[in-house]
Amino acid sequence: MSGTQILLIGDDHSGGWHPLQPVREELEKILEGKFQLTVTQNYDDLSTLSTSNYAACISYADIGTRDITLTSEQTAGLLKFIADGGGLLAIHNGISLARSYELLQVIGAKFVAHPPFQTVHFYRAMNVHPLLEGVEDFTVEEEPYQFEFDTFTPRTVFLEYEYNGKRWPSAWEHKYGLGKVVYLHPGHTADSFKPEAIQRLILNSVCWIADLDF
Repeated sequence: MSGTQILLIGDDHSGGWHPLQPVREELEKILEGKFQLTVTQNYDDLSTLSTSNYAACISYADIGTRDITLTSEQTAGLLKFIADGGGLLAIHNGISLARSYELLQVIGAKFVAHPPFQTVHFYRAMNVHPLLEGVEDFTVEEEPYQFEFDTFTPRTVFLEYEYNGKRWPSAWEHKYGLGKVVYLHPGHTADSFKPEAIQRLILNSVCWIADLDF
């Protein structure tokens, strides 16, 4: 089980709001000993994704800042990978992959807007769920992302946050073909990955989508 291969995709381009390198370092520490990260900024790598090479893909894509949409080949590669049993974990801005109707259905929602960066309180949205194992409610400085859900995708929301006295969805999971998809909202900066609850959420999520024991 040690060394299970995971592809991490993101961006370090000038002017990006969510540079990959600091987050890569945090993810490597969180997943160390159980998973091996291969890191890329080349979206053509999605075209050839295969479950024979990777158990899962983590998206920290920041393509929204460059107004990029994946090509048909890149989209098809990711769709086939998940449908064949690969996993997808999109973290924070990683949801920016959902710029086509096909990927909107896979991720299950699209980013709409966020109020200013602030202290955000996160809550378990249910009493029992495997992804919440070892995770308690927590507070972190974060962007309060708001989403528009795809009405065709059934999903389980397992984490929420509070803003203006209302609970908002923050993390969810669902299946796509033979694969699994998880979205986690926290992750604006490397500091977002420091709380123990977030580290456990990430580890649980990667194990979940890679079909490994927690």
